[in-house]
Amino acid sequence: MRIIFFAGKGGVGKTSVAAATGVRAADQGCRTLIMSLDVAHSLADIFDLDRGLLDQGRGRPVKVHPNLWIQELDIQEEINRNWGDIHHYLAGLLNTTGLNEVLAEELAVLPGMEEVSLLLYINQYVRQRRFDALLLDCAPTGESLRFISIPTTLEWYMKKLFKLERTIVRCARPLAKRLTDVPLPGEDYFNALERLFSRLEGVDRILSDPAVTTVRLVTNPEKVVIKETQRAFMYFYLYRMSIDAVILNRLLPSGIREEFFSDWLTSQGRYADLARGYFHPVPVLPVNLFKGEILGSERLAALAAELYAERNPLERFFEEEPYRLTKENGRYRLQLKLPFVVKESIDLSKVSDELILRIGSYKRHILLPKPLVSVKTVAARVDPPYLNILFGGIDS
Repeated sequence: MRIIFFAGKGGVGKTSVAAATGVRAADQGCRTLIMSLDVAHSLADIFDLDRGLLDQGRGRPVKVHPNLWIQELDIQEEINRNWGDIHHYLAGLLNTTGLNEVLAEELAVLPGMEEVSLLLYINQYVRQRRFDALLLDCAPTGESLRFISIPTTLEWYMKKLFKLERTIVRCARPLAKRLTDVPLPGEDYFNALERLFSRLEGVDRILSDPAVTTVRLVTNPEKVVIKETQRAFMYFYLYRMSIDAVILNRLLPSGIREEFFSDWLTSQGRYADLARGYFHPVPVLPVNLFKGEILGSERLAALAAELYAERNPLERFFEEEPYRLTKENGRYRLQLKLPFVVKESIDLSKVSDELILRIGSYKRHILLPKPLVSVKTVAARVDPPYLNILFGGIDS
């Protein structure tokens, strides 16, 4: 199976791009599923389906085009399928605080439940080989990063805390019953957690396998949006996920002559150039702004033609890591592949949370993760074909 994440800031056009990619892949004969990872689902809207405002097809795949299905999760349906005993305990616990039963059940839908349900589906579809391609229409950047961190977080919890917590609760339960009316979780709760985790086994390897899964960042040529895309670019790589393209969406066509748009054209051109420099060597795919709304399969097919031209949308457009950040002996090292570079041509500076690298006329801004923001000393070492940037001691 081929899996592609479409991620980026809210409102940049991720859903349109994911849907257009799905239409093109389906037209090429691939059985394709587009899944919405956003709580505010809009896939059915983009395909202009005639159905109720809150109708999500009970969270099941819905066929919208030959070889093409969409799926928008319904958290209430997922609670019945995957979270029964866990949700029942949480609702009961909240009910003891004085909340009425209906409100307690509503509040027992904790952050992360929907994301874990999506991971379960990804694992299930890969194992079943029901589809050739799985396209993920992601939530805005912050939520997407939380989504991809869940497998690591759950693995840590199950290995470090789960057995200890279960043992402590088992020993404390008889005493707690005599001292308080606050219920401790029973064995059904812990068994349900264990079963849930076992069904997620292997999904982290799927997400980090560049032969299967890549990320396409969707952005607009605007300063705030480009900045957030830089952060997403950095963090997806820190989570060992491969980015194979950056899609620069909603460019104004150069033929527009109205004076009103002249500043927009100049500004967009400047940020488009910056984007190519920021994300090099990952390819940046430009998409012009359409005249009207993109709704329905025909308009989505037109968007796919604009985006991909004659290329197969499921191919990997870039297969290397543009950089790698590691920690060795207490020092951080950022490694970039730059063949033919010599140390004498390197000009390196750090301003706040950005590393600015200049090599001749080539200039690149790299947004740094939080642990490196307070680092004072930065040095470069050339180990052909790599440039290694070393960060010194971190202020306490």
